Amino acid sequence: MKVNKFMAIRLLLVFIITVSIASCSKKSSSNSGSKATGWKINDKKGGFQYASKYKKQETAPGLVLVEGGTFTMGKVQDDPMHDWNNTPNQQHVMSFYMDETEVTNMMYMEYLDWIKRVFPPDQENYKNIYEGALPDTLVWRSRLGYNETMTNNYLRHPAHAEYPVVGVNWIQATEFSKWRTDRVNESVLEREGYLKKDAKVVDVKAESTFSTDTYLAAPSKTFGGDDKIVLKGKKNSKAAGKGGSKGPGGVNKPATNVYAQRSSGIILPEYRLPTEAEWEYAAAADIGQREYNTYKGQKKYPWSGSYTRTSKRQIKGDQLANFKQGKGDYGGIAGWSDDNADITNKVKSYPPNDFGLYDMAGNVAEWVADVYRPIVDDEANDFNYFRGNEFMKNKIGTDGKVELITPETQKFDTLSNGKLIARNFSGQIAQVPVDDKETYLRQNFDKSNLKNYRDGDKQSSRYFDFGSSEEGDGKLRDDQKMYDSPVHNVSTDSIGNMIRKYDRSNKRTTLINDDVRVYKGGSWRDRAYWLDPAQRRYFPQDMATDYIGFRCAMSRVGPKSDFKKSARNKKR
Repeated sequence: MKVNKFMAIRLLLVFIITVSIASCSKKSSSNSGSKATGWKINDKKGGFQYASKYKKQETAPGLVLVEGGTFTMGKVQDDPMHDWNNTPNQQHVMSFYMDETEVTNMMYMEYLDWIKRVFPPDQENYKNIYEGALPDTLVWRSRLGYNETMTNNYLRHPAHAEYPVVGVNWIQATEFSKWRTDRVNESVLEREGYLKKDAKVVDVKAESTFSTDTYLAAPSKTFGGDDKIVLKGKKNSKAAGKGGSKGPGGVNKPATNVYAQRSSGIILPEYRLPTEAEWEYAAAADIGQREYNTYKGQKKYPWSGSYTRTSKRQIKGDQLANFKQGKGDYGGIAGWSDDNADITNKVKSYPPNDFGLYDMAGNVAEWVADVYRPIVDDEANDFNYFRGNEFMKNKIGTDGKVELITPETQKFDTLSNGKLIARNFSGQIAQVPVDDKETYLRQNFDKSNLKNYRDGDKQSSRYFDFGSSEEGDGKLRDDQKMYDSPVHNVSTDSIGNMIRKYDRSNKRTTLINDDVRVYKGGSWRDRAYWLDPAQRRYFPQDMATDYIGFRCAMSRVGPKSDFKKSARNKKR
């Protein structure tokens, strides 16, 4: 009995020692340093610093995660229009974030308020910035209809605050997305102590603004170079604002990594318009019809089933989106719980789809990023498909540093209707197309503008002599181009008067060109046919309507999903 007791004590001691050694070994291993060099990472004395405590991408304001996957793009059940632009093809989309709702009037009004405060329209230098951002409220007018109430009230009246913004063209939607990126990252950096508190409200002015790209490339130039706003080091850190720590002999060492960087893990990717593939994938939300590794195919719209009315007992018969149900029928009979909307409706008025996204059918149709073409070229690419790439890079000045936009160098685009729109703000970095320094001997891209790749460029035309030594500059005459669309010109004379030149040629055969963009989803003006997520239409990027709005997306960095999967449609 004594022997057994003695053996038990020995075994217990051996177990404790083994666990202690394993624990120490594990602790030692985790603190042993770099797997490449063995050097200590994040050493207070200096050396390589890394965000080792980073967990995952923060979900930015307004967004929900859409887990990526494969799907059949362009799959429609009906094609009475015979457009031949919806050939089904299988695509894979990476995980991304998308706005839970369409961008609302209140959200866009916040954008307009910021522009008005920072770039006062009563100053000659800035008046075109604010005017260029304003939605076109005249889209509500009709030759034989009285809609002046919407013309005067829809954008600004608080009764419509949570209704989707309309009258915004594709360019304005893109500029809103860029602005939103900077404002969100500005708030994040303030929260983390890299920017002075409340500077975004108190200290911001035309010559002193925040730009995400400027902060990353030249942080000391952000907010006009005011080092009282752009702090050197995270708040509460010993190096913050003191230029570093003490070195040998008590001499101050220069601070390193005092500004947030991409590697810090706190700066979010840009808000942008979703690609057509992303939008269609998110709207279809086939994840709700998945069984093992296949889709059951029981959907025609963003919701389950093949009908526009719900079958749930409590609200049976109610419409699941607002759309035009027939000639002269935009909202059903008074008193009947139909879609409860004459025009657009307050966001979140109808149930979300299986990704948690609202109004992916009905309310307003939505701009996406893609340039329109009648085909989706899955032979060229079947991963994160997008047509519209125009690769740019930071402009470097004569001093070898990035060149910032100033009120004097700010550029405006003149739209086909003569309206001026600012494509950048003071304090942002000037952009130029990539050149042969980036494209030379590359296999994956060979020039900056690839909107026409394999469909509309010289190589796609019957005039291309492959292998010829005299291929020229690649430019084609109007009658040789793939898409012979009208060309309207707007210019100003020496005294500022607008000169419009409308293309009256009767030889034009199409409206398709590089300036038309895809828009998706049915709107309050559309029949149920257009509610199918795979349907696609196009519209000039510099024109607006009363039935097209937009929502933003953001790329996901890191893992595809935040949870483990099971074979059946369950999270665990």
